[in-house]
Amino acid sequence: MIPAESQASSSGCDHTPRTVPRSSMPDILAASADAVSRRARTSPSTRVAAVTVVATVASKQRRRRTGSRRPARRTRPAARLRQSLATHLGRQSDDVWGLVLITLGLVSALGIYADLTGPAGRVLRESAADAFGVGRLLVPVALCGVGGVLVRGRPWGEEPARVAIGFGFVCAATAGLLHLVHGSPEWGAPLSELRGAGGVVGVGIAEPLRTLLAGWGAGLVLASLLGLGLLVITKTSVRAAGDAVVAAARAVAAAVRRGLLWFGRLGEGPEVAAAADRHPSNRTARRSRASAPEPDDAEADAGDDEEVDPVNSAEGAEAVEVHLDLDALAAPVEEEQLAIGLGPAAEATVWRLPPLQVLKKAKTQEIDRRLVDQGGRTLEDALAAHGVETRLVGTTVGPTVTRYELALGPGVKVARVTALHKDIAYAMASPDVRILAPIPGRSAIGVEVPNKQRQLVSLGDILLSEEARRATHPLEVGLGRDIAGRPVMVNLAEMPHILIAGATGAGKSSCINTVLTSILARGTPDQVRLILVDPKRVELGQYNGLPHLLTQVVVNPKKAANALQWAVHEMERRYDLLAEVGVRDITGYNAAYDRGELQPEPGSDRGHERLPFILVVVDELNDLMMVAARDVEDAICRIAQMARAVGLHLVIATQRPSVDVITGVIKANVPSRLAFAVSSLADSRVILDQPGAERLIGQGDMLLAVASSNVPRRIQGAWVGEDEVRKVVAHWRRQAQPQYVDGVEGDPVGGGLGDASGDGDDDEMLEAAMDLIVRSQLGSTSMLQRKLRVGFARAGRLMDLLERRGVVGPSEGSKPRAVLMTPDELDAMNARAGA
Repeated sequence: MIPAESQASSSGCDHTPRTVPRSSMPDILAASADAVSRRARTSPSTRVAAVTVVATVASKQRRRRTGSRRPARRTRPAARLRQSLATHLGRQSDDVWGLVLITLGLVSALGIYADLTGPAGRVLRESAADAFGVGRLLVPVALCGVGGVLVRGRPWGEEPARVAIGFGFVCAATAGLLHLVHGSPEWGAPLSELRGAGGVVGVGIAEPLRTLLAGWGAGLVLASLLGLGLLVITKTSVRAAGDAVVAAARAVAAAVRRGLLWFGRLGEGPEVAAAADRHPSNRTARRSRASAPEPDDAEADAGDDEEVDPVNSAEGAEAVEVHLDLDALAAPVEEEQLAIGLGPAAEATVWRLPPLQVLKKAKTQEIDRRLVDQGGRTLEDALAAHGVETRLVGTTVGPTVTRYELALGPGVKVARVTALHKDIAYAMASPDVRILAPIPGRSAIGVEVPNKQRQLVSLGDILLSEEARRATHPLEVGLGRDIAGRPVMVNLAEMPHILIAGATGAGKSSCINTVLTSILARGTPDQVRLILVDPKRVELGQYNGLPHLLTQVVVNPKKAANALQWAVHEMERRYDLLAEVGVRDITGYNAAYDRGELQPEPGSDRGHERLPFILVVVDELNDLMMVAARDVEDAICRIAQMARAVGLHLVIATQRPSVDVITGVIKANVPSRLAFAVSSLADSRVILDQPGAERLIGQGDMLLAVASSNVPRRIQGAWVGEDEVRKVVAHWRRQAQPQYVDGVEGDPVGGGLGDASGDGDDDEMLEAAMDLIVRSQLGSTSMLQRKLRVGFARAGRLMDLLERRGVVGPSEGSKPRAVLMTPDELDAMNARAGA
């Protein structure tokens, strides 16, 4: 019989859920079994299923009567202990296991090295000897190493499993090599003989290899395994290891040469040795080179004291002078520096790169995975509440934002997710989110959510990274870290020009400081020269006095227009040099110069010179466009179109991303854009030609768009403090005074560019300007600049003089002036003057 409660519930009269007492459950199950049995007798097709149900019900009833349960899945004791520690101790479980391994390693060290741990130590020593033989000496080191990584591995970013695998490789390879070295005892040999070789592990690894490859082949394989283990432990690539070996060999060779030179001078007598001490630059050693060396940050960190002199044109690429100061080598060095003399353009200038230790490092912050996982679940629930089926397939935690990667369910459109960005921001309690739909190259969309705690990205961390060590070009700068936390190094020579825009306080000036400090930390004045334009007068003034500068920091907008025109003339001059030599770009020109292939033409007194890169930095384009829009726009467009091959590059920044400042012509010729946070979608479209910048969160959060990719790359900009900038600038100021080039800010002097002192009616270029204006019937100041190769101010004065003489009419704004004199009148006037 079915109880009254069940009959009432099944009749459909009362749908209120009821709680069935545990004591009535057997009766309910029995009644259900009887009902199934009756149905099976009336319906043969369900007879087998009925039997199965009845058997299941009976089995459950027996278990409930007897109190027995289905046996639970057994778990290993070690797994249960690890799970219990992880549950109760949380993050400190790694500390517990690490201290256990370190203690075990110390105890084994006392037992193996000194026999100071009693019977337990003897058992441990004999067990290690049976397993590894002589290699038992490495067992305490391996245990302490893995334990140390467990205790301190998380702040270092190390993986304990990787270190354990590396130590396993080292111990196994060492045991195998010891087995081969100590006579290769075969299987079945006495334990005493195995203990004197590589133990059981050694014979198990080395004997099969010796049988297949003989002794030398087995030794080579085991040596490779040993090297692989060391690389895995130290997290070093094969290339980096090879570079370290080469650097060590060079250091040893240099030390041997220094010793031989020193003892040789001692043999020449005390007078010669004393003279050498007074003039350490005379102690030289030669080394051949194939091309001009590039700055190496790794050597800068190591504090190599080699000073490389420039190569003169007679010797070409045969050798360079390396000055070794033995007194400096013997004395303690507080700040490690690299002495580099690059570029034969400077006759005897030796430059020292600033030590990277002056740049501060950021503190490492641990990622709370629980918050990240909780955010992923919240995001899935928020989308599910709006009827969008998604599945979290991955997370990427960066210094500023966390990207959640979602795979869409069948039939779900990407547009449904992108339309919910405000609802997602509400669910995630975030000011805004950025949706990347889809992630390039993947079948997933990315939802970028700002982190609760932002991580500081310092320029010191970027320039000391492996990516910076591999970067050798002087124009490669550290921008920051991408969304995955990887350092971002970009080459300004490949961009080749970049436009920076964003709202006030978004991080533009900090980005410019980062770019300039990166160049100053990696490049010498023989490699890179700078023109800095700062109409705001307070951002770039700290760089005055640098030997890299072609002129002092330009603060007058009119002089800034002249500086851009000077850059145009310099570009044309360099193109003439390249055409004369027959090379395509500045790299080929400098390489030919270093090889000694560039000789002046017969009868010409003009020699060739090594060309440095020139970087023009404009901190605020808006002010220049307000003062001389046409001249500035023309100069920027000409440089952007043509100057890449001759090593002249632009960095232009503005806080007003509007179409009257960033014109269509400028955008078309400057393909690389760096967008910081802006206030509207329209501003983002002006900078990037697409939305995205309006969803940035400021304080260095940026989007980098280059010509090679349609999808901008999100980067957290690196921070460099004013005190760090001052230290780097002071380092260069102590080495040399700036040598400014005449005519950059104002009118060019000499060299066919006119005389800067010309003023008044007796300007020697006035007749040429009059002839040019009248013959062409075009009263244009910019034409005078191009044809006469003068600056903007000089051309304006010439135009004023011509107006005073009645040759041209008054100014009409941006339109050319009316020409009031005909060519016949000019010829008649010249004839009267000649008579």
